[in-house]
Amino acid sequence: MKRWNRRVSFLASCSSLILSLLIAGPARAHESTASWSQPPDVAVRATADFGGLVPLYHHIQFGRDGTEFDYVADGGQDVIFPVGRLSVELQARRHHVTFLYQPLELNTQVVLDRPLTVDGVTFPEETPLDLRYGFPFYRVSYAYDVIPAPALRLALGGSFQLRDATITFTSADGGERRTRRDVGPVPALKAVVRYDDHSGWFGAMEVDGFYAPVKYVNGGKSDVVGAIIDANLRAGYRLSPRADAFLNLRWLGGGAEGSSEPEDFSDGYNENWLHFLIVSVGVDVALM
Repeated sequence: MKRWNRRVSFLASCSSLILSLLIAGPARAHESTASWSQPPDVAVRATADFGGLVPLYHHIQFGRDGTEFDYVADGGQDVIFPVGRLSVELQARRHHVTFLYQPLELNTQVVLDRPLTVDGVTFPEETPLDLRYGFPFYRVSYAYDVIPAPALRLALGGSFQLRDATITFTSADGGERRTRRDVGPVPALKAVVRYDDHSGWFGAMEVDGFYAPVKYVNGGKSDVVGAIIDANLRAGYRLSPRADAFLNLRWLGGGAEGSSEPEDFSDGYNENWLHFLIVSVGVDVALM
């Protein structure tokens, strides 16, 4: 109960902060003609946000004889983790190209209340364990304004994401360790909807997502099913002709399950599914 109370307090604090920013914005900001709904022919904007990540569900298994490990219940991911991200968007009339970097590093320390088997090694009950779940990614997206109306914008396109994963299980004394590292491509479809009110308020939704047997997508030989969903709901206010402030609610989920080529200490089997809730505040600034 105390953990959930801390999470509720965190969400309330984020909401209070963004409301303070919005109320402090220039009262006449909506009178400006420079906005996302009335963009110049060519524009560059940068967006940064920072907040907290709450793991709602996170299960992982390495090796067919391995333990299905619950990071939230048994791996210390029952707290709020700081998280941020940065993106830059180039717009040329109805075309949008976005570069995004998402750092994602969850480090925890626990004492096991039951044995844990990872890629052939078993960590006994009561083993102090250091856990690293590093899953940052880079994404480039293209979207085209299907509806470029002044008040309502609808854009459709696709994304190419590159994951850079490092997942490690280490006994606190350093005697045993298992680690998986992987760099790989992840394709996705993209949709963006944004509504601008004449008073300066706006609402937006952005979704990147895909589900497919991986080997049929990237041409590989591994029998793996993968999925990704990165969905954002955003409410904000125009602080000035060149800057917006916003509150963002985000669902980051997906994972993979199946077998790849066996490696040292590993038969190649992997199962990794997660659902994260992220609440953040941010700014969007015109660079040119």
